[in-house]
Amino acid sequence: MLRVLLAGGGTAGHVNPALAIAEIIKKRIPDAEFAFAGNPNKLEAKLVPQAGYKFYPIEVEGFQRRLNAKNIKRNIHAAKCLLKTTKTSREIIKDFSPNVVIGTGGYVAGPIVRTAAKMGLKTAIHEQNAYPGVTNKLLSRYADVIMLTVEEAKQYLSPKKTYTVTGLPVRSGFSKITKSEARKKLGIPDGAVCILSTGGSLGAGAINSAALELIPWYEKESLNVYHIHSYGGNGRETQFEKCLADKGVKLEGNKRLMVSEYINNMPECMAAADLVISRCGANALTELEAMGRGSILIPSPIVAGNHQYYNGMVLQKAGAAIVVEQKDLTEGKMTELVGSLLKDPDRLEKLSENAAALYISDTDERVFGALKPILG
Repeated sequence: MLRVLLAGGGTAGHVNPALAIAEIIKKRIPDAEFAFAGNPNKLEAKLVPQAGYKFYPIEVEGFQRRLNAKNIKRNIHAAKCLLKTTKTSREIIKDFSPNVVIGTGGYVAGPIVRTAAKMGLKTAIHEQNAYPGVTNKLLSRYADVIMLTVEEAKQYLSPKKTYTVTGLPVRSGFSKITKSEARKKLGIPDGAVCILSTGGSLGAGAINSAALELIPWYEKESLNVYHIHSYGGNGRETQFEKCLADKGVKLEGNKRLMVSEYINNMPECMAAADLVISRCGANALTELEAMGRGSILIPSPIVAGNHQYYNGMVLQKAGAAIVVEQKDLTEGKMTELVGSLLKDPDRLEKLSENAAALYISDTDERVFGALKPILG
């Protein structure tokens, strides 16, 4: 019987691909068994058991380059964790007895995949970003199979290895609802422009600021725009709704505005949108491609290796998005950009068409095809 151990985590961007890969394999090999190794203090400790899989805790932390009292303490803790990882990895592998071990990034994948390779097991990794993370750069030396979301990642990895561009699996629901169906459900009339802005579950200060600039502008200019915005935890802390009220914008009874902390029906909202304003996480960009939606992308400047910028530039170079670095978001910049797109609907439509052209629709088949030689 096939037994697969997956490791990856820290963020949903690493956990969700691991869960998706498990489902891809299980759909084709129903009696396969799966287990996940992850950090007990991170998101995977919640998402993996919710999905019904066995979860092995292994504590791994990254080292902080900027040294201050807080980070020195964190680095001491990270060093203590590092000393235990090889032993813990061996214990996990011996207990579950996998045939194959797959890593999807994040610090936790490092010791598990590396130890498995040294124990003679078949291994694979999946890199979500256009600029590979440190963990997968190191693991690419050991892995038997290396899967990439985009071709551009190859240039940062060893030329001696073989890579398979698979794309990134997206959540169910995306690409399964039409724009007209979504708009009807949300009460958005034909002829109106719908803009969706989101910084994810945690929110993003730059995107909240952009929404605070745009929404009063629509009303001032009497524009036929419907705006859906999720402000996340960041917006809750900074009182996004109060900030809108202070600018004279009323939410209650305003059918043109759908503002909330979190969007639970994201496929529906993205399907209804003509333009999306977003960060550049790999999952978010793949969803834009799956839906075929043009976007204004604001890369997070505080992620490892500035990988969101590289992700966003893949879309911009393909004419599928406009990338604006956070440092360049001066006052009036967002209204200028959105205004230019509203005046040029053909350009907005072209952005959407180019986004759709980037989508790899057979990702599941590519992932299984890449893994098949090591699944036995």
